[in-house]
Amino acid sequence: MEHHNINDRIRGSLIGGAIGDALGYPVEFIYPYHRIQEKYGINGITRYDTTQWWTENTDNNGTAVVSDDTQMTLFTACGILNAQKNQTAILSEICEAYLEWLCTQMEKNKKGFDQCWIRRLPELNARRAPGNTCISALRHIMAGLTPHNNSKGCGGIMRISPISLYGAVDNRMNIREACHLAAEASKLTHQHPLGYIPSAFTAYLIYRLAQDQHPDAESFRKYIKESLDFIQESYPEHPEEVEKFNRLIQTAVQWAETPEDDVRVIEKELGGGWVAEETAAIAVYCSLAHFNDFEKAMIAAVNHSGDSDSTGAVTGNILGAAMGYEALPAFYKENLELHRVILHIADDLYAGAESQFE
Repeated sequence: MEHHNINDRIRGSLIGGAIGDALGYPVEFIYPYHRIQEKYGINGITRYDTTQWWTENTDNNGTAVVSDDTQMTLFTACGILNAQKNQTAILSEICEAYLEWLCTQMEKNKKGFDQCWIRRLPELNARRAPGNTCISALRHIMAGLTPHNNSKGCGGIMRISPISLYGAVDNRMNIREACHLAAEASKLTHQHPLGYIPSAFTAYLIYRLAQDQHPDAESFRKYIKESLDFIQESYPEHPEEVEKFNRLIQTAVQWAETPEDDVRVIEKELGGGWVAEETAAIAVYCSLAHFNDFEKAMIAAVNHSGDSDSTGAVTGNILGAAMGYEALPAFYKENLELHRVILHIADDLYAGAESQFE
């Protein structure tokens, strides 16, 4: 694959995830769905809401703000780059980066947790509805304890795209290594098997799409099947969870073949996306049903009564890896918070080294 092409895919996946996050963030806690329609119209939210009425910042500055999903994704990327800079283990550096993110949420500076340059940015120090499980688990790690929970929330899956994207460049990591690392990075905070197995599944899709010169819906179906096979082979100790996940993903694929009412399919067949297996299933459905229409996929991914920013983010990560940055709609790139920062980090992931942000 030509290098400029995969660099564009990395940019596309990270920006695509931020687009879905920013589009879905205003409606994350609006339910049932008809309340979203009451506020935004019969089709739900279709363009950024830049009024920021749902955040502490209500100055209406015209920015489409992102949530903790994009924040933690960027800290994942910084952890990877710190590992390359320090020649240390990637997982441990990702964990350190997450602890640094925790400091931003606690409004504290802690000695030793100052390795991520994005820590200096005001947008990365804002509280954007951080997940309770992430906060609780990271507090335990910060205190020198091992977190023990049975959470399968989507706080693990929404942040792992940089692992696949970094690994896919010149096969720095083979696909199995990247997927297992994505699962382990999620397992830091979410320890139910269905809290981290969907991350390995999603990492597989992103890796394969990013490396595919000319991906289409048919090849995407192939990658979904491959990824399900990979999950079954990799986690034989969790047969019930793997089978449950497999059934849900197959349901998403079947409904995507003849898409009808996206809201009905998501809410009646796939769930709300509050847990990781549902987030993955919704992202698969939206990406496959609207593989050639990023806008329709985004609108479908965020317009439901569930965790709209996370389902939007993961859908954007997947389709962005397939389409690349240049093919994303221009109106979604405009006014997107941290746009330049995300592109810079994407280019650093491609290069495999941190560079000066100007």
